[in-house]
Amino acid sequence: MNIELIQGDITKLEVDVIVNAANSSLMGGGGVDGAIHAAGGSEILKACKQIKGGCPVGEAVITTAGKLKAKKVIHTVGPRWGQENDEAEKLANCYKNCLKLAENHQLYSIAFPNISTGVYHFPKEKAAEIAIKTVKKYILSEQKVIFVCFDDENYRIYHKEMQIHTGNI
Repeated sequence: MNIELIQGDITKLEVDVIVNAANSSLMGGGGVDGAIHAAGGSEILKACKQIKGGCPVGEAVITTAGKLKAKKVIHTVGPRWGQENDEAEKLANCYKNCLKLAENHQLYSIAFPNISTGVYHFPKEKAAEIAIKTVKKYILSEQKVIFVCFDDENYRIYHKEMQIHTGNI
């Protein structure tokens, strides 16, 4: 299984695609969304404006990566904890739909942030478990997934969950 865990800045990675934890308008925001838009430049926002209707929770859309080292950005909208039904299923759909979209565009190295765990308040341990289990279930043999944790807390949580669900780090 080709799943890795690193701590760092997702905007600096040289991969086929980085995943953006976006809001449904796709017009930029805080956290990883703001960092990706800032580092990638105006080309990303311009591409997002071309996507009519934004992106529903659990779905994913793809744009240019602008000035980023990645080839593309996949934007996915995670659920807001306590404000929606079926939050766990919707979060799993984020990962599944990103992997499918990457496959459809022949993008094989994929970097994921910690979707929904910031301002959307999804419990971090539960989010990590869902992310790892979903990726493990849907990853293709030729795909490489990198979970990128910006902070120490998420890194420790993902490290523990990776040991439980994949048996490796």
